[in-house]
Amino acid sequence: MKRRWTVTNETDHGRTPATHGSRIDAYVDRYAARATGMVASEIRALFAVASRPEVVSLAGGMPYVTALPLDVVGELVADLVNRRGPEALQYGSGQGDPALREQICEVMRMEGIDAGADDVVVTVGSQQALDLITRIFVDPGDIVLAEGPSYVGALGTFSAYQAKVVHIAMDDQGLVPESLAQTIYALQASGQRIKFLYTIPTFQNPAGVTLNLVRRRQVLEICQKAGILVVEDNPYGMLGFDGEPLRALRADDPDGVVYLGSFSKTLAPGFRVGWALAPHAIRQKLVLAMESAVLSHSTFTQLAVGQYLATQPWREQIKTFRELYRERRDALLGALETLMPEGCTWTKPAGGFFVWMTLPEGLNSKAMLPQAVDKRVAFVPGTGFYADGSGSRHMRLSYCYPQPDRIREGVRRLAGVIEEELRTVEMFGTRSRGGHSGVDTPGPDLA
Repeated sequence: MKRRWTVTNETDHGRTPATHGSRIDAYVDRYAARATGMVASEIRALFAVASRPEVVSLAGGMPYVTALPLDVVGELVADLVNRRGPEALQYGSGQGDPALREQICEVMRMEGIDAGADDVVVTVGSQQALDLITRIFVDPGDIVLAEGPSYVGALGTFSAYQAKVVHIAMDDQGLVPESLAQTIYALQASGQRIKFLYTIPTFQNPAGVTLNLVRRRQVLEICQKAGILVVEDNPYGMLGFDGEPLRALRADDPDGVVYLGSFSKTLAPGFRVGWALAPHAIRQKLVLAMESAVLSHSTFTQLAVGQYLATQPWREQIKTFRELYRERRDALLGALETLMPEGCTWTKPAGGFFVWMTLPEGLNSKAMLPQAVDKRVAFVPGTGFYADGSGSRHMRLSYCYPQPDRIREGVRRLAGVIEEELRTVEMFGTRSRGGHSGVDTPGPDLA
């Protein structure tokens, strides 16, 4: 039987039990300082309700994996176990399977990247790559530059490592270079340490916008002159609706850009296979950080992805996904145009999963969410995509998962909620703003 130890304090009246923490969390005064901000957002409880089948969720960034030939994938996995089971079920390299790293280089060539497998590190999705990059670069109080709005999972990672996020303005053409240059100058003049720029230049999450080619060159030039590393996150780059994939930032600056990629959107997130392509010295640090975190990632899923790439028409499958998401994008944009009240505006993505909507003055998306869920429709409030909790007039709408008819029905319900909120504002004044505590971090199905 385990003994239960009790810590006591000496007092004038003898020995009394010590009190630590709180009735809710007895360990609250023992956590590391970096864990203080690791709190669940209040919107998590609402999203638990939003996952019910009667609710149309325009929130989740879940790929439509049903479009995969699941019977073929099943046969592929069974064949892997039969032929290479002892290898697939064993520990592997901390850097990742060498054959898969070669295949990843082939995938990246579609975006103009010429790289060697030695500088690729396979990770547990690109989210782990982002965590590793932040771990090896960021000290508490360091500056990370990020688009405003930015990916909620990245903001959660930066917060966990106690970075200070400074947002860079965006417009319909992506990150604004002038804003980037001005921000860098002001921060460096005040003696603050900028560790890197984090950007999703193609079909950005959550805004859906794409950095144009002229701005791509300008952003690279600005960061090169300032000596700032660029972390390019590109999970959606293959999912454009018009033409070939855009040239990646990494293709034009191999020494100044760490490129993060993933098979979560072009194959399936359940495999949890992503990667980082980094300059050689950074790659060494990433491998060491990977090994300290997990020893090695899943050999099984790496070999499964490798076998899929080697034996299946994966480029054709990506085209299938592109057409499917294009149809759903069109359904969402068409419904917004037809049903949304005056004063609402939104982006028009050329690929990816998301539309970013701006509400009329006086409305608050976070305050509106409970009413929306009650009307059986869900979205992600804009506050989740800013480190300081701003963005209350915005919301992210996702079109990747629901069927087109469900998307249109979801927009109809959402339009009704917004119209009701507008009537409330007209009658009683501006909708009260909800409080904000830390970075909103919906679960992985909403990333």
